[in-house]
Amino acid sequence: MVSRLQRELGKQRSFELPEQEAYLNIVRTNDEFSNRFGKLFREYGLTASQYNVLRILRGEGKPMPCLEISARMVQVVPAMTGLLDRLEAQGLISRDRCTEDRRVVFIQPTPKALQLLKSMDQPVQELHRSLMGHLTPDELSELSRLLEKARTSLDQDE
Repeated sequence: MVSRLQRELGKQRSFELPEQEAYLNIVRTNDEFSNRFGKLFREYGLTASQYNVLRILRGEGKPMPCLEISARMVQVVPAMTGLLDRLEAQGLISRDRCTEDRRVVFIQPTPKALQLLKSMDQPVQELHRSLMGHLTPDELSELSRLLEKARTSLDQDE
């Protein structure tokens, strides 16, 4: 039987491994979803990474050190300083150097950032629902469980 992914990719033969097909399904789905979220974030002048930083800051509710923000990011950002520079230039974050340890810089969202996030909350939720709302709560829970289980292979690498 030809899978949907085989048809989408125009692949004539079956995948060599079920692991390969599952991985490519993850990559394909991530790409499709990321494109849709990227388009939404661009409408508000943000990238996905910038949005993630602002959501982390809003959720914490107090200034955070750069390294802690970086550790909580959904996707690894190699140039965190540049990302923060762009958010600061947009007036969305402020930075304060720690008085006890000058190497530590605390980041906090500005009122402008909090208002921007508030205006984005409903459109972001609607996009989540449009992309995943056809799955039942049990299916969503199982999908999350399986993806988390798939990532356990990475624990051995650390």
